[in-house]
Amino acid sequence: MSHRSYLFSLRIGHALRECLAEGYSFGTFKLDLLAGITVGIIAIPLAMALAIASGVAPQYGLYTAVIAGFLIALTGGSRYSISGPTAAFVVILYPVAQSYGLAGLLLATILSGVMLIIMATLRFGRFIEYIPEAVTLGFTSGIAVVIATLQIKDVFGLPIDKLSEHYLEKLQQLSLALPDLHWPSLLVAAVTLTVMLLWPKLKLPLPPHLPAIVVATCLAMALAHFGLELDTIGSRFSYLLPDGSLGQGIPAVLPEFSWPWLQPGPDGQALEFSTQLVKDLLAAAFAMAMLGAIESLLCAVVLDGMTGRRHSANSELLGQGIGNIVAPFLGGFTATAALARSAANVRAGAQSPVAAMVHALVVLLALLMLAPVLAYLPMAAMAALLLVVAWNMSEAPKAVHLLKTAPRNDIIIFLICFGCTVLFDMVIAISCGMVIAAFFFVKQVADMTRVADISHNRKYLSEPLPEGWKAFRISGPLFFAAADRVFGELSLKLKQQQGAILVMDAVTLMDAGGLSAFTKLVSLAEKQGIHLLVTDLSFQPLKTLAKARVQPLPGILSFYSSLADALSSLPGQSIDPQGEAVGL
Repeated sequence: MSHRSYLFSLRIGHALRECLAEGYSFGTFKLDLLAGITVGIIAIPLAMALAIASGVAPQYGLYTAVIAGFLIALTGGSRYSISGPTAAFVVILYPVAQSYGLAGLLLATILSGVMLIIMATLRFGRFIEYIPEAVTLGFTSGIAVVIATLQIKDVFGLPIDKLSEHYLEKLQQLSLALPDLHWPSLLVAAVTLTVMLLWPKLKLPLPPHLPAIVVATCLAMALAHFGLELDTIGSRFSYLLPDGSLGQGIPAVLPEFSWPWLQPGPDGQALEFSTQLVKDLLAAAFAMAMLGAIESLLCAVVLDGMTGRRHSANSELLGQGIGNIVAPFLGGFTATAALARSAANVRAGAQSPVAAMVHALVVLLALLMLAPVLAYLPMAAMAALLLVVAWNMSEAPKAVHLLKTAPRNDIIIFLICFGCTVLFDMVIAISCGMVIAAFFFVKQVADMTRVADISHNRKYLSEPLPEGWKAFRISGPLFFAAADRVFGELSLKLKQQQGAILVMDAVTLMDAGGLSAFTKLVSLAEKQGIHLLVTDLSFQPLKTLAKARVQPLPGILSFYSSLADALSSLPGQSIDPQGEAVGL
């Protein structure tokens, strides 16, 4: 692809088609196979833990990794992205699952997929460049805090049936229940965290969360042997067997097709599909789509930096949309590209989207063959695993560096996005962050627009101007936030003058607000009998004035192509400029 074309291209299966066009060999497949197996093993406990954190049974996380992970790799625009459940979505999905059950969550996922396809069709992929780092860092750090807070219940084994939807109320519930902590759960969580922190020092190729989960499961089984029972996936989750009885843990069956709204609602009964239900879920679906777009494209950008390749932004949005529309019909909920798993995919030697498809098949095999074993995983260990995930996604060192070194405006944006994410939700956080960032940017650009008196500046003029004449240089864009101020200053400086030269070589832009302020200045000059000589107009302001049919007015408004021409037009003068206009 040519430079920046990756931001505008759109075709289904772009990444896979590009890899096949370059030539796909058996050797390349072996590399993809090994990478896919590696990432698939990593994804199994993560998919289950993230499903639990999102408020649904763990098998739905595996369904998401299988169905959405395979389809997005097949149809998307990034070679190396691994898609599935991610921690960033927990803050959005958990309230939906609590209020509308699995059925509402799946329906919202379909709506978000439709929105992602619309974004791709409208070529919105390029807009990822316009999201300030302070905004993304603010809401990801806020999401990390919310995820960590949700894990406290299982880490300490607190006897809380259901956490409140509001963050401050969650904290109150947790603090009141803390005296009743279950020390075996805390022990298992602590051991899990210890193994995860110490394992990387061994510098073994196995990712740390796998040995941590194994050690924690063995410890939980040993504690149970001595009568100290812990919550496990098998004890907390159940499913209906064909004979009508309940099975414990995860069903070892392929995901089955079902209409999403016929899945269990918040009371265990199927939801009644209606337009009102769709309207109620639109806000959550929009948040899912926005976060999915941001997460997947940011992940693709990071992978581009790691590999030197270029993704197709809109094709990736298309693939994400397809995956999120199809997956809910087979039990999968919202998916997007997961940075940690994608980076592991690259480090494991992946060459194409085939590695991500292999990863999905590995998760499927685990679902069919290891379901009885997965039922023994302790909830405290899964919660500890998510604490580490939350810490990694928070990018705390990066956030601290921003707070120490960034300009004040960026710090304010970060704190607002962080606070709104924790206390309210991500939609409010991103909306507030983007609006405030836009206001700050407009103010900064407006402050750059200024007017300077160059009547006595030797860089412009070698001789004094005639009595009653002044010269001014305007620099910066003349737009709605700056033009009134600049021309207001000029009107004050033009009092008691016969005329003025306005050098506008540094005016890059004139919008409707700038045009309006300029015409007001001309009207004022006409009333006071001041002659304005406008010189050195660049293309865009000249085009704006021409489109508005601004014409020269004898003795009031004149236009010249250069400062020299304007000076030579002064009556009885032969003043030459010192040279070409340069910065002050």
